[in-house]
Amino acid sequence: MMRILLKLSGEALAGDKKTGFDEATVRKVALQVKQLVDDGTEVGIVIGGGNFWRGRTSENIDRVKADQIGMLATVMNCIYVSEIFRSVGMMTNILTPFECGSFTKLFSKDRANKYFAKGMVVFFAGGTGHPCFSTDTPAVLRSIEVDADCLLLAKSIDGVYDSDPAKNPDAKRYDTLSIDEVIAKNLQVVDMTASILARDNKVPMRVFALQEENSIIKACSGDFNGTTVTV
Repeated sequence: MMRILLKLSGEALAGDKKTGFDEATVRKVALQVKQLVDDGTEVGIVIGGGNFWRGRTSENIDRVKADQIGMLATVMNCIYVSEIFRSVGMMTNILTPFECGSFTKLFSKDRANKYFAKGMVVFFAGGTGHPCFSTDTPAVLRSIEVDADCLLLAKSIDGVYDSDPAKNPDAKRYDTLSIDEVIAKNLQVVDMTASILARDNKVPMRVFALQEENSIIKACSGDFNGTTVTV
């Protein structure tokens, strides 16, 4: 049985609107994940908060408070996406590293494993619970903690490039590269903290565009259009 950790970009879930949610996009994600779960794959999910909040761009808000707002944005995202998943027939639960009343339950590896054993999709919301980390770090961290076989990074771009393809039309996409190359070349697959954590704990990653047809299913099988980051 395979266990994956899927990291979803908040902006990707917003679709062309760029902010908030695009329900059609989220439903497509849900139907793909349901197919994986029905086939016996265990799925954990981390979602970014960029469709609601990019606090680091503000010079008027304390960094700690800005990051706390971002953590709450990820909780809102997970509650919404979890409900869309439920609407297509999946069981879900949301875990956070801090108390959110009855909205979520506190994260522990034992609790996550219990939910996986029941066939649930487990959402890991709220980041690490601490400021100064992007959602890349908890994506790698939860992958390590729950012994995921692979971290799937669903983005708005179809892989890892040697430069920004939006600015450089000659940018080259990598089909495969090592996490050591990612760090040495500062390629920003995930942020540097997450990259080093992935390297030290041997977390393989696959990077792909969420909007491509059946992209999550293809990435899970390894037969996909994107970049494989090896360890």
